[in-house]
Amino acid sequence: MIRKIMMMASVAIAILCSETHTLAQERRQVMLDKVVAVVGGSSILHSEVMEYAQTLTQERRQMGYTSDRDPKSEALEALLEQKLLYNQALIDSVEINSSDIVSRIETYLQSLITEAGGITALEAREHMPIFTYREMLRQTYEEQAYAQAMRNSVTSKVTVVPGEVERFYNNIDKDSLPTIGEQYVYAHITKFPASLKEAQQRTKERLLDMRERIITGQTKFSVLARMYSLDGSAMYGGEMEPMPAAYFVRPFAEALEKLKPGQVSEIVETEFGFHIIELIEKKNDLYRCRHILLRPTFTREELLEPAQQLDSIANLIRKDSITFDEAALRFSDDASSKHNGGIVSNSDILERMGVYDGARMTATRFLKEDFSAQGGKSLEDYAALSRLKVGEISDSFQTTDLMGNQMSKIVKLVEIIPAHTASLKDDYIRLEEIALAQKQEQIYRKWLNEKIASMYVYIEPEYRTSDFENKNWIK
Repeated sequence: MIRKIMMMASVAIAILCSETHTLAQERRQVMLDKVVAVVGGSSILHSEVMEYAQTLTQERRQMGYTSDRDPKSEALEALLEQKLLYNQALIDSVEINSSDIVSRIETYLQSLITEAGGITALEAREHMPIFTYREMLRQTYEEQAYAQAMRNSVTSKVTVVPGEVERFYNNIDKDSLPTIGEQYVYAHITKFPASLKEAQQRTKERLLDMRERIITGQTKFSVLARMYSLDGSAMYGGEMEPMPAAYFVRPFAEALEKLKPGQVSEIVETEFGFHIIELIEKKNDLYRCRHILLRPTFTREELLEPAQQLDSIANLIRKDSITFDEAALRFSDDASSKHNGGIVSNSDILERMGVYDGARMTATRFLKEDFSAQGGKSLEDYAALSRLKVGEISDSFQTTDLMGNQMSKIVKLVEIIPAHTASLKDDYIRLEEIALAQKQEQIYRKWLNEKIASMYVYIEPEYRTSDFENKNWIK
């Protein structure tokens, strides 16, 4: 979580394996197996190919989709591509978000532990201790993350200008134009608890108490981190991978640089919440540290207060005592929308990503899939909107902002735009996304072919097939 957040994600990499494949991949070491291909310094085993092929078949069956390609050939080609990307990422010193990987692993492990009925049961099922299993997962997840990051590094700087979007649109057969799904335009009024400052103070006091207990030797830092920290590193006693200070967000890095080994920082506030940090050691420019992350929490009464206030405001709007626009300007805590009648746009999520594109930031149409962690709009928003007719206002509901801060909100459904064939006039942003994805794919494929030619690639003769989409793999 503390690593700097990566820029806007590009088109998802097709070669990354599913979680089911991830598990199966870890078991291969106990199987009689053979190497079927080598890319750079990485080998691909027969079991990997068969397991991934089975995963592809199962997933497509669930989706009602079939492919003309041999699933084993498709699986092998996907793995070849992943290994090439991974090896090139190491060569190019590509960076990954290790904290995110830790969080994903722990979330996945917890689901497996629950499914198995406990850690002991999971260890018995997998025939290995939990720490060995966790390390295997880490290696696999890291390879996938490096592969994704390498592809992103190739495509992230690709852009399209308006002229390219127009050419893309004009060159598409009109019968092949994409269909844009139903879209929502909506406005909101948000309120944080009035006691936010008090909640922040309570959080700081909790951290100060923890710091005192650590410094006086009453409790170990790692114990408190495991018990209370909200970061994914909590499972490791708050310890993070050694990394340069520049890899951390600025306030965290500045506090870290002032510490000597064994020292615990004062409270540090970042965009993620409040921290205390302990420097374990520093070697060259690498900082090895642990931290505890807390965020403000509220009592039920504190959360009810803004909700009740918003319900009163909603009733006044319904009675025409005040317009929604006026209420947003007077009462909303959302600075990005309150001066625009509360109309929700992409500005918050894009600012969070460090992207300042005028057309994208003012986009106000949202597909159903935009209401997700990836899309940046909350599922609670969609749940409220789905119950409204155009012009209606919801009752208050609880949700969180992009930083996980709790708030209350009311929404107004301004417009529903039915599903339709894309037009340059009305759907420029969506067409721009499609044109950009196409251009990124073309540039990536050209780059991939160059790397296949320059990197060592060997495939066992019986696994060389004409069913590869990219014939350059066969050398």
